[in-house]
Amino acid sequence: MPNTLFSSMHVSSAGLTAQRSRLDIVAENIANADSTRTAKGGPYRRRQVVFQSAPIDNHSFSSVFQSSFDQGSLQSVKVAKTIEDQRPFREVYDPAHPDADANGVVKMPNVNSVQEMVDMNSAARSFEANVTVMEASKRMFLKSLELMR
Repeated sequence: MPNTLFSSMHVSSAGLTAQRSRLDIVAENIANADSTRTAKGGPYRRRQVVFQSAPIDNHSFSSVFQSSFDQGSLQSVKVAKTIEDQRPFREVYDPAHPDADANGVVKMPNVNSVQEMVDMNSAARSFEANVTVMEASKRMFLKSLELMR
Protein backbone atom coordinates (compact mmCIF):
# COMPACT_ATOMS: atom_id res chain seq x y z
CA MET A 1 0.00 0.00 0.00
CA PRO A 2 2.70 2.61 0.81
CA ASN A 3 4.27 1.85 -2.59
CA THR A 4 1.01 2.84 -4.30
CA LEU A 5 0.74 6.02 -2.22
CA PHE A 6 4.30 7.00 -3.04
CA SER A 7 3.62 6.28 -6.71
CA SER A 8 0.59 8.56 -6.69
CA MET A 9 2.68 11.28 -5.05
CA HIS A 10 5.37 10.78 -7.69
CA VAL A 11 2.83 11.08 -10.52
CA SER A 12 1.36 14.22 -8.95
CA SER A 13 4.76 15.83 -8.44
CA ALA A 14 5.68 15.08 -12.06
CA GLY A 15 2.39 16.68 -13.11
CA LEU A 16 3.17 19.74 -10.99
CA THR A 17 6.58 20.08 -12.63
CA ALA A 18 5.14 19.68 -16.12
CA GLN A 19 2.41 22.27 -15.55
CA ARG A 20 4.92 24.69 -14.03
CA SER A 21 6.97 24.40 -17.22
CA ARG A 22 3.83 25.06 -19.24
CA LEU A 23 3.06 28.16 -17.15
CA ASP A 24 6.64 29.40 -17.66
CA ILE A 25 6.27 29.12 -21.44
CA VAL A 26 2.88 30.87 -21.38
CA ALA A 27 4.42 33.72 -19.37
CA GLU A 28 7.28 33.95 -21.88
CA ASN A 29 4.78 34.07 -24.76
CA ILE A 30 2.77 36.85 -23.12
CA ALA A 31 5.92 38.82 -22.28
CA ASN A 32 7.08 38.65 -25.90
CA ALA A 33 3.72 39.30 -27.57
CA ASP A 34 5.06 42.54 -29.07
CA SER A 35 8.72 41.57 -29.63
CA THR A 36 9.58 42.20 -33.26
CA ARG A 37 13.31 41.46 -32.85
CA THR A 38 14.91 38.38 -31.36
CA ALA A 39 18.45 37.04 -31.17
CA LYS A 40 17.59 34.70 -34.06
CA GLY A 41 16.35 37.64 -36.10
CA GLY A 42 12.75 38.45 -36.88
CA PRO A 43 9.79 38.50 -34.53
CA TYR A 44 9.29 36.24 -31.55
CA ARG A 45 7.69 32.90 -32.39
CA ARG A 46 5.17 31.45 -29.92
CA ARG A 47 6.41 28.40 -28.02
CA GLN A 48 4.49 25.38 -26.75
CA VAL A 49 5.31 22.57 -24.33
CA VAL A 50 4.97 18.98 -25.53
CA PHE A 51 4.31 16.37 -22.83
CA GLN A 52 5.03 12.66 -22.98
CA SER A 53 4.30 9.77 -20.69
CA ALA A 54 7.18 8.36 -18.70
CA PRO A 55 7.41 5.19 -16.64
CA ILE A 56 7.87 5.63 -12.92
CA ASP A 57 11.45 4.96 -11.93
CA ASN A 58 10.93 2.25 -9.36
CA HIS A 59 13.25 -0.67 -10.01
CA SER A 60 12.77 -2.66 -6.85
CA PHE A 61 12.39 -6.42 -7.30
CA SER A 62 8.76 -6.39 -6.17
CA SER A 63 7.79 -3.58 -8.59
CA VAL A 64 9.48 -5.28 -11.55
CA PHE A 65 7.93 -8.62 -10.59
CA GLN A 66 4.47 -7.08 -10.16
CA SER A 67 4.71 -5.12 -13.45
CA SER A 68 5.24 -8.38 -15.33
CA PHE A 69 1.68 -9.37 -14.30
CA ASP A 70 0.05 -5.98 -14.83
CA GLN A 71 -1.64 -5.14 -18.11
CA GLY A 72 -0.13 -1.65 -18.07
CA SER A 73 2.50 -0.17 -15.85
CA LEU A 74 1.96 3.06 -13.97
CA GLN A 75 2.97 6.07 -16.05
CA SER A 76 3.95 9.59 -15.15
CA VAL A 77 4.37 12.71 -17.29
CA LYS A 78 7.36 14.77 -18.33
CA VAL A 79 8.14 17.61 -20.68
CA ALA A 80 9.43 16.02 -23.87
CA LYS A 81 10.37 19.26 -25.60
CA THR A 82 9.42 22.82 -26.30
CA ILE A 83 8.46 23.60 -29.88
CA GLU A 84 7.87 26.77 -31.85
CA ASP A 85 4.42 27.42 -33.30
CA GLN A 86 4.80 27.53 -37.08
CA ARG A 87 1.70 29.60 -37.74
CA PRO A 88 2.45 32.72 -39.81
CA PHE A 89 3.32 35.99 -38.13
CA ARG A 90 0.69 38.72 -37.83
CA GLU A 91 1.23 41.59 -40.22
CA VAL A 92 0.46 45.13 -39.10
CA TYR A 93 0.66 48.26 -41.22
CA ASP A 94 2.83 50.77 -39.33
CA PRO A 95 5.28 52.63 -41.60
CA ALA A 96 6.74 54.54 -38.61
CA HIS A 97 7.87 51.32 -36.88
CA PRO A 98 11.64 50.71 -37.06
CA ASP A 99 11.06 47.12 -38.26
CA ALA A 100 8.63 48.03 -41.05
CA ASP A 101 9.46 46.74 -44.51
CA ALA A 102 9.41 48.87 -47.70
CA ASN A 103 5.59 48.63 -47.79
CA GLY A 104 5.23 49.79 -44.17
CA VAL A 105 4.25 46.31 -42.92
CA VAL A 106 5.63 45.03 -39.61
CA LYS A 107 5.73 41.32 -38.87
CA MET A 108 4.48 40.79 -35.33
CA PRO A 109 4.75 37.65 -33.17
CA ASN A 110 2.21 34.88 -33.74
CA VAL A 111 1.08 35.15 -30.09
CA ASN A 112 -2.65 35.38 -29.42
CA SER A 113 -3.21 36.81 -25.93
CA VAL A 114 -6.64 35.16 -25.57
CA GLN A 115 -5.19 31.74 -26.41
CA GLU A 116 -2.36 32.30 -23.92
CA MET A 117 -4.85 33.18 -21.18
CA VAL A 118 -6.82 30.01 -21.92
CA ASP A 119 -3.59 27.96 -21.79
CA MET A 120 -2.63 29.67 -18.53
CA ASN A 121 -6.03 28.88 -17.00
CA SER A 122 -5.82 25.26 -18.15
CA ALA A 123 -2.31 24.83 -16.73
CA ALA A 124 -3.32 26.46 -13.44
CA ARG A 125 -6.33 24.13 -13.11
CA SER A 126 -4.17 21.10 -13.86
CA PHE A 127 -1.64 22.31 -11.29
CA GLU A 128 -4.42 22.67 -8.70
CA ALA A 129 -5.72 19.17 -9.49
CA ASN A 130 -2.26 17.70 -8.93
CA VAL A 131 -1.95 19.55 -5.61
CA THR A 132 -5.32 18.10 -4.57
CA VAL A 133 -4.20 14.56 -5.46
CA MET A 134 -0.93 15.10 -3.57
CA GLU A 135 -2.82 16.27 -0.47
CA ALA A 136 -5.26 13.34 -0.68
CA SER A 137 -2.36 10.88 -0.99
CA LYS A 138 -0.69 12.46 2.01
CA ARG A 139 -3.90 12.17 4.06
CA MET A 140 -4.31 8.50 3.07
CA PHE A 141 -0.68 7.77 3.93
CA LEU A 142 -1.03 9.42 7.35
CA LYS A 143 -4.32 7.59 7.97
CA SER A 144 -2.72 4.24 7.12
CA LEU A 145 0.13 5.00 9.53
CA GLU A 146 -2.43 5.86 12.18
CA LEU A 147 -4.25 2.54 11.60
CA MET A 148 -0.98 0.60 11.95
CA ARG A 149 -0.41 1.87 15.49
